Amino acid sequence: MFPLKTWAKNYDEIYIFGDSLSDTGNVFNATQGAIPPDPYYQGRFSNGPVWVEYLANDLGLTPNQTTNFAFGGATTGFDNIGLATLPGLQQEINSFTTSHKSADPNALYILWAGTNDYLDYFFGGIPNPTQTVANLSGVVKALADVGAKDIMVVNLPDLGKFPVTGGNSQISDVLSTLTSEHDSSLSATLKSLSQQLNPDVDIIPVDVNSLFNSIITDPAEFGLADVTDSCIGALSVVPINVPTKSVTCLPNQFLFWDSVHPTTTIHKLIGNLAFSLLQPNSVPEPSAVFGVLVYGALGVMLLLKRKQIA
Repeated sequence: MFPLKTWAKNYDEIYIFGDSLSDTGNVFNATQGAIPPDPYYQGRFSNGPVWVEYLANDLGLTPNQTTNFAFGGATTGFDNIGLATLPGLQQEINSFTTSHKSADPNALYILWAGTNDYLDYFFGGIPNPTQTVANLSGVVKALADVGAKDIMVVNLPDLGKFPVTGGNSQISDVLSTLTSEHDSSLSATLKSLSQQLNPDVDIIPVDVNSLFNSIITDPAEFGLADVTDSCIGALSVVPINVPTKSVTCLPNQFLFWDSVHPTTTIHKLIGNLAFSLLQPNSVPEPSAVFGVLVYGALGVMLLLKRKQIA
């Protein structure tokens, strides 16, 4: 996306905004432990910690739930396609700016959202990449306006390659086209913002799309056996502590935990990759350079409980 740049800083904290791929328990707490159910890991939409937790540990920080505003199902607007009572990205950022009139300039701010805008296609929505990217741009500006200096923004992997498509080529083509339009627009918008905002504000891009394509092309390089299917299938909404199914697969050999969310093995790769971008004069290991984070979305899992995609 941008020319290679490194950020050398010891961060006080990380603040996180987005959807289920960065949610460390907000939906779980809001639903009193019902979503996501077993065998999901301690309120994460995966089988273990998610990437922001690995990144926090790499930065020498203790993951802090109070600084994580990400909710599974959040779109970049005001809607949540999982549960209507839960927030979208705009409520997340409004909650932050209301309680933080002056942002910590020594913190890292992470923004990763957009997948649910496009998975709303399954609900009969008409995704609009222009509006989605405008929403993301507005959040970057809002963070900068209250004093955020380092803002990490992640693009989208090819959603058309996710198991959620059910092998339907028409659905795959639609999602791949939306992904391409989103990433192209996001790249151009972030470049423009980097010139418009205060010179003290650094936008730190993470190109997940390229990383995702690399791991799909050569899964053996990452010790994976399956990058097409999901380990456990789609998320089912059931009472707390009732397993959706027995886990008979080997998660560390899968890219996907369910039909949208990656395994914690992949989350760790992405956490390491993000960390490598923050280090001066560092040469990431191949597994980190080509690590992949697949966006997750609570909402589509809930939909698939009611509707089978052929």
